[in-house]
Amino acid sequence: MSEAYDVGELGRPGGVAVRCQGVVHLYRTFEGHDVVALQGVDLSIEPGERVAFLGPSGSGKSTLLTLLGGIQKPSAGRIFLGDEEISRMGERFLSRVRARRVSTMLQGSTRNLLPYATARQNIAFARLALSSSERKEVLDERDLLAKVGLEETADQVVSTMSGGQRQRLALACAVSTGPQLLLADEPTSQLSHEDRDHVIGLIHDLGDDLGTTIVVVTHQPEVAATFPRTVTMKGGRVGSEGRDGAEYVVIGAEGVVHLPTHLAAEWPPGTLVRIEPEQVDRLVVSRPRGEEEGLA
Repeated sequence: MSEAYDVGELGRPGGVAVRCQGVVHLYRTFEGHDVVALQGVDLSIEPGERVAFLGPSGSGKSTLLTLLGGIQKPSAGRIFLGDEEISRMGERFLSRVRARRVSTMLQGSTRNLLPYATARQNIAFARLALSSSERKEVLDERDLLAKVGLEETADQVVSTMSGGQRQRLALACAVSTGPQLLLADEPTSQLSHEDRDHVIGLIHDLGDDLGTTIVVVTHQPEVAATFPRTVTMKGGRVGSEGRDGAEYVVIGAEGVVHLPTHLAAEWPPGTLVRIEPEQVDRLVVSRPRGEEEGLA
């Protein structure tokens, strides 16, 4: 007997919660080596929340994005979209989730669009999986193109558009199904400063209009600064978070804590530190006198 999942209908407005429990992911290189991309990620995102993922190349942020979007399944651990565990869903159910509830913008606008088709045709293609009743619930095609400033280029072929226009169209296609979760991998990495600011502004505007939960991967501090919450990945784990202008480190499995970046450079691996409780909810971390000279 097959399991029944509630994959969501477009009539349910707003965003959806996302939760990761002990998520581990391994992949194999062309040389046959196993690489650990994620090492026990625990993370909760509230419905309608907007989060920017930061971190160096290889930190696992883009891998985590594909897992949240149901594009890949974790090697271990659990991922929940609302109350449903997508990490254990079969492909048939996952394809419905991707069509109705989650939309993923891959890095580079050309990976999200049909270059030989027009803007109007690309949006129609993005909505192919929707039923006729569901299409009545989503934003009208003309209104959607107007929101991203492309109403005058509705019948222009993608290959003749500028980079900024293509990325705005990719965003329009991503939200054309009224998703509850929008995932975007480096949506501004190939844009000018002006186009970058325009696209990020549109992402926030569409989030305001739809109430969508938004997760963006970026290496640009200027982009991350526009989000109320940032998550910094380090070595396949959540290393730190920024909320409302304050930075917090995250206690991981077995009490592992990543130092803030500026301290990690001054206190390299192997540094001896002392941890002393000062109050019930406060600890003092110090380096013993002479430790710095001992490392030299």
